[in-house]
Amino acid sequence: MLEASSYPVPRELPASCEQESKWIYNACRAVELPNKRPLEGGEDIATRKAVRLLEGGDRQEKMEALHVHSIVHTDQPDNHHQADCLYVLSIAQTNQPDNHHQVENQPDSSSLINQIGRDLSISCLLCCSRSDYGAIASLNKSFQSLVRGGQLYKLRREAGIVEHWVYFSCNLLEWEAYDPIRCRWLHLPRMTSNECFKCSDKESLAVGTELLVFGKEITSHVIYRYSILTNTWTSGMKMNTPRCLFGSASLGEIAILAGGCDPRGNVLSSAELYNSETGTWVAIPNMNKARKMCSGVFMDGKFYVIGGIGPGNSKMLTCGEAYDLKTRTWHEIPDMLPARNGGAAVTETPAAAEAPPLVAVVNNELYAADYAQKEVRKYDKQKNVWITLGRLPEQAASMNGWGLAFRACGDRLIVLGGGMIELNSWAPGDGPPQWDLLASKPSGSFVYNCAVMGC
Repeated sequence: MLEASSYPVPRELPASCEQESKWIYNACRAVELPNKRPLEGGEDIATRKAVRLLEGGDRQEKMEALHVHSIVHTDQPDNHHQADCLYVLSIAQTNQPDNHHQVENQPDSSSLINQIGRDLSISCLLCCSRSDYGAIASLNKSFQSLVRGGQLYKLRREAGIVEHWVYFSCNLLEWEAYDPIRCRWLHLPRMTSNECFKCSDKESLAVGTELLVFGKEITSHVIYRYSILTNTWTSGMKMNTPRCLFGSASLGEIAILAGGCDPRGNVLSSAELYNSETGTWVAIPNMNKARKMCSGVFMDGKFYVIGGIGPGNSKMLTCGEAYDLKTRTWHEIPDMLPARNGGAAVTETPAAAEAPPLVAVVNNELYAADYAQKEVRKYDKQKNVWITLGRLPEQAASMNGWGLAFRACGDRLIVLGGGMIELNSWAPGDGPPQWDLLASKPSGSFVYNCAVMGC
C-alpha cells in the first residue's frame, strides 16, 4: 500500500469524517456548485443525480452517464456537468471505508469507485488537480496503480488538461517545486550522487512526468531522472551521444536536445529526440552549424535552436535553426539571436561568460529577457526582428544571466531569481508587462537550474 507521505503533497480533499459541503476541487480552483432548483424535501438536482449514479444500474446507464460527464467539458470551468461529475467523486470518496483491509477485500476494487464503475471514476479523476493525486493513490491498490502507472496523466494530456508546476534548484543536489494551484513550496527528495556530479555543469529539462538533470561524474556524463509518479530519483539513462551545454525543449511527452559538447570537449551539431513514455533516445538529422551553450524552444510545431558558441569561436552565433518534425529537416534563420545589453546581439562580453539566451514561448509567441537592461522583448516572426515590450521585475538579479530563470508556464511567462527568491508571472497581452508576485522565500544562493513541468 502506498502511503500518502510517499508523495510531496498533503491530503486536501474532505476526510470521510467531515461534513460534506457544496465545495469541490477542480483542476484550477475550489468552485462552489451552482444553485439549482430544489426538489421536494430540499434535495437539489445535483444531489439526486449523484444518488442515482451511486445506486448502481446497468452498463448502458453508466455509459450514458459517462457521456454526460465527459471530459470534453473540462475546458469549461463553470459547466454544470463538470461540477456534477466532481460532486459524484466527492461523495464516493467520503464513502470509502477507513479500514484498509475492508478496501482491499471489496469484490471489485478494479472499478475504483464501485458505485459508478471504472470509466466514470477515471473521468472524475481527470477533473481533479494533480495536487490531489498523492492522496487519491493512498485510497487502495487500484487507485495507487492508476496514479503510479501514469495512465491518468496520459489521458489528461490527450484531453488537453494541463497543470504547470515550477521545479528549481538553489542548492546543487536539492530541488524544490512550486504548485501555483495550491500556492505552496514542495521539497523533492535529495539527489544521491558523488562530488564530481555535484560540482559539474548541469542542465535540466522537464518532459512528460519526468524531471531530467544532466551532469558529469568522474568518468562519464550521467542523467538523473525524477518521476512524479513515484517521487524518487533514478540514474542510468544514456543518450546516443553523451553531451553537456546543449539546447533543449519539451513538447508533451517528447523532448529534443541539440548541440553541446561531447566528453572530449568537441562542439556538436548532432541532435536527438527523447520519448519519456518509452524511455528511448532517437537520433535526428544534424544541425547546419555545430554549437554549444544554445537555447531551445518549441514554436509552431517546430523545434528552434537559438544562439550558441561555435567551434573555436569566442562570440555568440547570431543565427537560429528550426527543425521541422514532419519533414525532418533543419532551416537556418539569420539574425535570430535577441539583442543583449540593449545593443547589438554580439557584445564585448566574452560569450562563454554569458548565460545562453533567456527565451520562452507562450501562445506560440517567442519572448526573450535582456538580463542587463532588465527588459522583455518579443520576436516578430514575419520581420525577423525583436520588439521591446517593457521591464523585467526589479528583483530579477543575475550574474551575466546566470541565476535567473525565464520560462513559459502555461499561458504565462515567469521569472524566478534574485537574492530573495521571487517568482513573478505575467500573462502576455496588449501593453507592457505587468508582473504579479506569486511567491517569495529567502535563499542563500541563486537559481542554478529551473524547469516547468506541465501534466
